[in-house]
Amino acid sequence: MTIGDHVADRVEQVPPSGIRRFFELAEEMDDVISLGVGEPDFSAPWAARTAAIDSLERGKTSYTSNRGMRELREAISERVTRYGQEYDPDSEILVTTGASEAVDLAFRAFVEDGDVVAIPQPSYISYTPGALFAGGDPLPVPTSAEDEFKLTPEALEAAGADEADVLVLCYPNNPTGAVMTEDELAAVAEFVEEHDLVVFSDEIYADLRYEDSHASIVTHPGMRERTVVFNGFSKAYAMTGLRLGYAMGPPEAIDAMNKIHQYGMLSAPTTAQYAAIEALRSCDDEVEEMRREYDRRRRFVISRFREMGMDCFEAKGAFYVFPEVPDGDDEAFAEGLLEAQNVALVPGSVFGEGGEGHLRVSYATSMRELREAMDRIEAYVNG
Repeated sequence: MTIGDHVADRVEQVPPSGIRRFFELAEEMDDVISLGVGEPDFSAPWAARTAAIDSLERGKTSYTSNRGMRELREAISERVTRYGQEYDPDSEILVTTGASEAVDLAFRAFVEDGDVVAIPQPSYISYTPGALFAGGDPLPVPTSAEDEFKLTPEALEAAGADEADVLVLCYPNNPTGAVMTEDELAAVAEFVEEHDLVVFSDEIYADLRYEDSHASIVTHPGMRERTVVFNGFSKAYAMTGLRLGYAMGPPEAIDAMNKIHQYGMLSAPTTAQYAAIEALRSCDDEVEEMRREYDRRRRFVISRFREMGMDCFEAKGAFYVFPEVPDGDDEAFAEGLLEAQNVALVPGSVFGEGGEGHLRVSYATSMRELREAMDRIEAYVNG
């Protein structure tokens, strides 16, 4: 008998990441351009990096409060008012080790064994495993390119989400780049209230919208008391490696999540918290410069896919586009492209129902590499 014989069933039932398989193939090859990574190609703003360095030089290497430094929670509370969100820094905000920890804490704090977790798909790959690890029963809610991958009450009804306990939202969306308007979220909010669902709203890409301002379900009537919002510093601030996020919700929700956090993590990284305070204080200009550059790349990539005859809806958020493959077989297309042209993309089927026949293409890389990658993709399509 070995410890390997005692792996929990809830872990055994979760397959390895489909994204990882393509990265491992790409790592064995030379001259590969990867458009598969969901990570900014920029460095964190200089002022934020300087603040982190300064904190280390001053010996600020101790634990912080479980909930995070109060100065940071105050800065977060002030920042999210731009989205119409209001949260008490003392009782309604928890600083976490990346937004991913916040998502995991919510699953463990609010999902009972057998609870049904409605997950609009295509979706970020961690939601379904997160629900399973917590003992929940994931319920896919397919969305489609015809609806620009927006979630509708009709899609929720058709999937049986009226019987669900929890609804997970991610807009702007990974992997599709889809966004939702206030009116569209209002319709979802009515469904949620009618059927008494709890909502997890992942808004990590809130600052990366290109045609209008971020809209959040939590601002709609009846939503604040039933919703936990996740956000962080990885995407808009290019601070992925510093691992810093946060959750916002009613005091009793944050208390429950903090109970797990204080035993499992104790506190988020101290150095990253100092960087985040400065990022919120003085780095808006750099964030806007990055957003404008992403927008330039977004328009370029969408236009190139359309020019080569691949349908590609108008992604308006995050840093992904989600084109359709010519023959509908996304895995075969991605593998063939990698072998023939050394370009790594992620098959849409990795992201669940609704993703089949599509590719996730990240434009978080330089225009030079994007131009070369699009030329190679066109050569493959026309070959």
